[in-house]
Amino acid sequence: MCNLYTLRKSAAEVAAHFNVSDPTLSNAPEEVYPGYPGMVVHEVDGVRRMQSMVWGFPLRLKTMKPDAKPKPVNNIADLTKPMWIGLAHRPPWRCLIPVTHFAEAEGPKGAKTRTWFSVKDQPIFAWAGLWRVSDEWGPVYSGVMTDCNEAIRPVHNRMPVLLHQDEYDQWLRGSFNDAVDLQNRCFPDALIEMAQTSELWVKRAGRAAEVEQKLL
Repeated sequence: MCNLYTLRKSAAEVAAHFNVSDPTLSNAPEEVYPGYPGMVVHEVDGVRRMQSMVWGFPLRLKTMKPDAKPKPVNNIADLTKPMWIGLAHRPPWRCLIPVTHFAEAEGPKGAKTRTWFSVKDQPIFAWAGLWRVSDEWGPVYSGVMTDCNEAIRPVHNRMPVLLHQDEYDQWLRGSFNDAVDLQNRCFPDALIEMAQTSELWVKRAGRAAEVEQKLL
């Protein structure tokens, strides 16, 4: 599971990296959590656009009370499952999620800390995703997951489907088989950089400034 990532770059920097000609300002925070806004790149009539969307497809469980808020499904385990296959078959519903770092939790329950991962020599990189328009939250997106590589295995057995720049078009415009192939291929170990921190996974009130660690 990936439940936290950052985008610590300006809209102009993101637009330049993803060849978006018309940068869009966003209310998305630098740290992105499920159920909150994040920046997404997708194509409309072959033109790449940036758009703020909610991270997570709304899901209402049968056991939930009628007035309960839906749960955000922010990770996609298998593109061939019924919830995702219809969107994955249609390139207009695929997207790129701009990321600077993503985090996994380490340590004992109640004292878990944040371990951050990034891509070597890539100040911005892309996480493969799907998006749609929901009745509850408007445009929403979710990130595709895969089995981890050896660089991430000490922390977690799953990881985001990270894309090389020359794979962006394949994800956005390729066939369904292309998309599945990208989910199943292994991202190179040597390109992953890890930073273990003492930063609490759940920041306690009044201590955010104390535990904040700047990531370069």
